[in-house]
Amino acid sequence: MKIEFWSDIVCPYCGLMDDRLRRALDRFEHTSDVQVIHRSYQVHPDLPREGVTQRELFRMAGMPAATGEQILGAIEAAARMEGLTPYHALERTLGPTDLAHELLAYATDQGRGGEIWTAMFRAHFGQARKLWTAEEVLDFAAEAGLDRDGAAEALAGRRYHDRVAADQRAAQRLGAQGTPFLVLDGRYAVPGAIGTDELLAAIIRAWDESRPASRTLPALGDGDGMCGPDGCAVPRPTS
Repeated sequence: MKIEFWSDIVCPYCGLMDDRLRRALDRFEHTSDVQVIHRSYQVHPDLPREGVTQRELFRMAGMPAATGEQILGAIEAAARMEGLTPYHALERTLGPTDLAHELLAYATDQGRGGEIWTAMFRAHFGQARKLWTAEEVLDFAAEAGLDRDGAAEALAGRRYHDRVAADQRAAQRLGAQGTPFLVLDGRYAVPGAIGTDELLAAIIRAWDESRPASRTLPALGDGDGMCGPDGCAVPRPTS
C-alpha cells in the first residue's frame, strides 16, 4: 500500500499529521506493507528570504490578529494533548521553503526521507527554527547527520528544484488547494488534518477495498455429492 503525503514544513497542521500518520500506522496490522512517500508543497513560496513573523503574515494576509491567534492557539493545544511539546505555531518566523524541500528530496535519495521530514518538523515547530536560507538549511542538514558537502552541492546546483515543483503540480492536479494532503493507495484523498482514529479508519478502508477479502457466495440448492480432503460424501438416494 502506498500513502503519499504532501506537506510544507511551515504548515502547523502538517506537523500534527506527520505525527498522527506515524501513530496510526503503529496501530495498523499491515504496516510492514505500507510505503509512505513524502511530497513537497510550498504554501508561501513568495515570502522574503529573511522571513517574516507569524503576526506579520496575518497582516499580509488581511487576517485579524485575534482570529489567527485563536486558530494557531487551538493547533498548539492539540499538539500538547498529543505529546508534541513545545509546538510553536504562533511565536515563529516563516519563510520560503524551496531550499528546505530540496534538502528533503536529497535526504530521500539518501534513504532518510521520512526521518528527515520528521526531524525538520520538530526543528521548526519544536525550536521555532528558521530554515529559509541555504546556510540555515545546511546547518540543519549537518546536525541531522546528512553529508553537508553533498547537500551543499545539491542545493547550489538546484538538483531537486524540478522534482519539488513537480510534486506540487501533481497535488494540484489531484485537487489539492493546500496542505496537508494525503492520497491513500491512489483511491482516496484526505485534504486537511484529521484525527489519528479517523486517519486509521481511512487507511483500513483503502487497504480493504484494494485487497478484498475472500467471501462466501450464496448457495443455490443443497447438493450432497461433494468430495473433500477426507474423501467423497455418500450421496442421498434419489427419488
